[in-house]
Amino acid sequence: MSAADPLRFVSSRGAAPPLALGAALRQGLASDGGLYVPERWPQLHAEDFAGGASLPEVGARLLEPFAAGDALAAALPEILREAFNFPAPRVELGAQGRLAVLELFHGPTAAFKDFGARFLAACFTRLRAPQEAPLTILVATSGDTGAAVAAAFHRRPGIEVVVLFPKGRVSPTQERQLTCWGENVRAFAVRGSFDECQRLVKEAFLDAELRAGRTFSSANSINLGRLLPQSVYYAATSLEIYGRYGAPASFIVPSGNLGNVLACLWARRVGLPIRRVILAHNANRAVPDYLASGTWQPRSSVATLASAMDVGNPSNMERLQALYPDLDALRAAVRAQTVSDEEIRERIRRGYAQYGQIWCPHTATAAEVYERLSPAERTSEHWVLVATAHPAKFPEIVAPLIGRVPEPPPSLARLFARPTHCREIAADLAALRAALEETG
Repeated sequence: MSAADPLRFVSSRGAAPPLALGAALRQGLASDGGLYVPERWPQLHAEDFAGGASLPEVGARLLEPFAAGDALAAALPEILREAFNFPAPRVELGAQGRLAVLELFHGPTAAFKDFGARFLAACFTRLRAPQEAPLTILVATSGDTGAAVAAAFHRRPGIEVVVLFPKGRVSPTQERQLTCWGENVRAFAVRGSFDECQRLVKEAFLDAELRAGRTFSSANSINLGRLLPQSVYYAATSLEIYGRYGAPASFIVPSGNLGNVLACLWARRVGLPIRRVILAHNANRAVPDYLASGTWQPRSSVATLASAMDVGNPSNMERLQALYPDLDALRAAVRAQTVSDEEIRERIRRGYAQYGQIWCPHTATAAEVYERLSPAERTSEHWVLVATAHPAKFPEIVAPLIGRVPEPPPSLARLFARPTHCREIAADLAALRAALEETG
């Protein structure tokens, strides 16, 4: 089968019809409740990317096989140029590139989720015909996803966004970003955890009454269109390190719902020069415990300083298990460690003192895991800490630790000046249904 042959996407649960890329994006969640994964994996090599170093250029080559035979294929380069119009710099902190930070916070909402959200918005704009009924993007967020999706879809004609976030469990800055949009974006503060918000989204997708009056899609990392573009910055970074040092990259990824690390693993699966992948978790330790015990035990989420990672039952575990059905293979593919709130605080302090770096609580989990590596591990690999959010989104946490308030980038400053709009609802489907009908 050649790379140009159409590639379809199948459900992680195996009971939904295969779909091409555009249809899988619009569907969001598969009809059997599973998550879409590629039915086969194209194989690429570093030399396939010769002559293209920018994110849009790397992305066009990387994602071309996944869009083969789909209506989006011809528009893919344009979509990537529109979505990836900001950088993802790798800042070296150690000699010979042995330690670097991949800064993924230079987009409109200063978080890594801007990449996937903007790609998805660009795709949906092209997939939707003008005469179609409005499309409702329903998204649960533990912090950064909702803001990125709201920014990406704000004022897009024919598309409305409904953001569900756990009341009192996101930072004040994150909440402001979630609620400052208005117009075609509505924010609901759910009296419950992120996992309950995520459950509501899945229930809404499968609810016949709601689907009778609306066309739903998702913009969480349950949507394939979030993960594929996120694999681009892993591809570009690994190619840069390979081209400069002749060695693969190893990544330490702050992890919550597992979408970001899945993007890294998918990039490695298609052949990019990536060696080790380590997951850095906060006190929500379902994944580290699973790797240690072999028993999957999702649980209620625990509130931590790294709030965007407060996920006790990550939905992308289905994709992780689809990629590595055998537990021993999964253990060989990834490692996972847990970082406490006090360790997060101390790593923010030390990161500023040692490197002059100001890290958000999530990035600090990756930095802490790096510091636990043995000296031999540190000197034998080219480690990349994935910086997932700008520290200015967490001034109430960061400022007391380093003695200064992180300066917000202009994009954040503009959002802080906007008025906020929000409604509080209970964590049940009836409440969501009523809120949608009342306000929509």
